[in-house]
Amino acid sequence: MGTIPGAWDWLTTGANWTGTDGVLQRLGEHLVLTSVSLAIACAVALPVAVLLGHLGKGGALAVNLSNVGRAVPTFAILVLLVVATNSARYWPTIIALVLFAVPPLLTNTYVGMRQVDRDAVEAARGMGMTGGQLLARVELPLAAPFVMSGVRSAAVQVVATATLAAMPGEGGLGRIITAGFSQYDTPKVVAGAVLVAAFALLVEGVFLLLQRLVSPTRKSRPARRPARSTHQMEFT
Repeated sequence: MGTIPGAWDWLTTGANWTGTDGVLQRLGEHLVLTSVSLAIACAVALPVAVLLGHLGKGGALAVNLSNVGRAVPTFAILVLLVVATNSARYWPTIIALVLFAVPPLLTNTYVGMRQVDRDAVEAARGMGMTGGQLLARVELPLAAPFVMSGVRSAAVQVVATATLAAMPGEGGLGRIITAGFSQYDTPKVVAGAVLVAAFALLVEGVFLLLQRLVSPTRKSRPARRPARSTHQMEFT
């Protein structure tokens, strides 16, 4: 049996989806790992980016410093954290994923805040809005698509990179891939990779929908005006 038919056979075998090493168990672990890492990264990056974007000071330096982290491989950070903490638990992986997710969150949010229409901001100030009101009612709603774009990018990257959790023996869909390698089972490796790709595409679709929902330009289509009849046109 070839690799692709073998991978399909593995994916369509019900026994591979249940149990402690089944797909559903590994998918749940992957979802928890991704959600926790993304939530921590959002809690760290978004308030900083929003504040710097609102003030218009220090943002470029913060973005450049965060982008330096992209040059460091996540796997290298994970190995260093595992060695430093002498732990194979989830926290080294979570910390590595948080560091990986912060740059797109920080960059997109800061850029979104700075690209808010200055005329709208000045008009709000002219109406007597305070800094907090300006931030909550004008800047954040207008920057929301950029913020969600950063969250979407970070989420997809974290989903794909969370497979590294299997390297120090943790859970997630990566365990299917590493098990396939250890068993010299190429179809199983391919099946694991397909599951990760499918999960990443699902996350991409969900956040893309959320990004469209929060867009300030999203409006219902206006009702079409009825066409004027020929009789009405003659007497106009």
